[in-house]
Amino acid sequence: MRIKNANSPHDRHSQSKSMILSDNVKVIEPISRHRRNHSQHNLTLSEFISPLEQTVIKEGCLLKAKIADGGKKQRKNWTTSWLVLTGQKIEFYKESKQAAAANLKAGYKPEWVDLCGAHIEWTKDKSSKKNVFQITTASGNEVLLHSDIDFIILEWFNAIKNVIDRLPKEKTNKSRKNEFKLARSSSSELLSSFEAESKEPKAENRRSLIFRLNYSTSDTTDKNRVKSRLKKFITRRPSLKTLQEKGIIKDQVFGSPLHKVCELDGATVPKFVKTCIKAVEDRGLDVDGIYRVSGNLATIQKLRFVVNHEEKLNLDDSQWEDIHVVTGALKMFFRELPEPLFPYCFFEQFVEAIKIQDNKSRVKVIKDLVQKLPRPNYDTMKILFEHLQKIAAKENVNLMSQQSLGIVFGPTLLRPEKETGSMAVNMLYQNQIVELMLSEYTKIFNCEKD
Repeated sequence: MRIKNANSPHDRHSQSKSMILSDNVKVIEPISRHRRNHSQHNLTLSEFISPLEQTVIKEGCLLKAKIADGGKKQRKNWTTSWLVLTGQKIEFYKESKQAAAANLKAGYKPEWVDLCGAHIEWTKDKSSKKNVFQITTASGNEVLLHSDIDFIILEWFNAIKNVIDRLPKEKTNKSRKNEFKLARSSSSELLSSFEAESKEPKAENRRSLIFRLNYSTSDTTDKNRVKSRLKKFITRRPSLKTLQEKGIIKDQVFGSPLHKVCELDGATVPKFVKTCIKAVEDRGLDVDGIYRVSGNLATIQKLRFVVNHEEKLNLDDSQWEDIHVVTGALKMFFRELPEPLFPYCFFEQFVEAIKIQDNKSRVKVIKDLVQKLPRPNYDTMKILFEHLQKIAAKENVNLMSQQSLGIVFGPTLLRPEKETGSMAVNMLYQNQIVELMLSEYTKIFNCEKD
């Protein structure tokens, strides 16, 4: 074997040429896996963040319970969270976002759910609490949100639903893949993946593509035929009014206007209200926390169904032996009225009346307002407050004073149509009005309405 001499001019020349790169050869730098390099790439990718994710639509405090993660069920655990709703997601903090920003450690990311392709609905079977709705994300996460205040939870439901409705119903596989790469990959990896996806399909895949194209026309025809049949069925379907006139569908007790329920019963006080009051007075006056303690929600819903769909109701039946189920159903009836027992147009007048300092004048003004109520409202209110007076009379046994009953029934019987002022102030007035009408019952209801 011949060994070249490095001192040879020819050899030196060949060695120097081996270190020279031609102009048409590009140097490919290896992709770094170091965290520092990833952070640099992430900084450049931040400009891809949608403006929707940065726009805060609503903030506030709610109770949250995550019951599923990626389709896997989890144990329900209610915690108080500060919610920040943007145009694409909801972020959850343990405290308000401003306070959290000062206390969070570097690199901390809050829990969040993506609303793209999500579904929102009210739910009564996932929790015994009222005012609960569920958000189910496209990835299989399920979150329950709750507030005791009706209008607050309603505002959150509407705000989140509006965001979901504006977003696309579902993400394509390609967009999900690209979003994942934007979050996890470096820019050079992303570029190479785009180039790989842009290549033509292989020859063996072309045959399957042609096969699918041949059958796509027939599939489209079948779908159009099904749509046409469904459209004809829907247009020929009788209206709700027609079904009600024929007696196929009966008007329901829960959720119907008070005057409609009274018309169905042929009276000025709903039959269901009288039945519940009689049951409570027969076996519930001495029960500790009557009307304050909640009954089993599933049983209450069952009772609600029976009242709406059956003619006869026997509250002495063993399945309704828990008196808290009866009181819970009665409160639900008043809560689900489209317009509360104190009509919306009277709300401000009752609030102004309770602000009067002189008690005699205050009672007189409230009495005059009560006399102006529609007949079903007046008669139902009279029999209800007479019943609540009997409850308060046994305060030493059932621990339900007039003040306690005012707290329970205030927001249920009296609420504004639109929340304009402070919620806490309105709630205080609601409680005070009910409490005053209980304490001054004989003066306010001592004469029939003209």
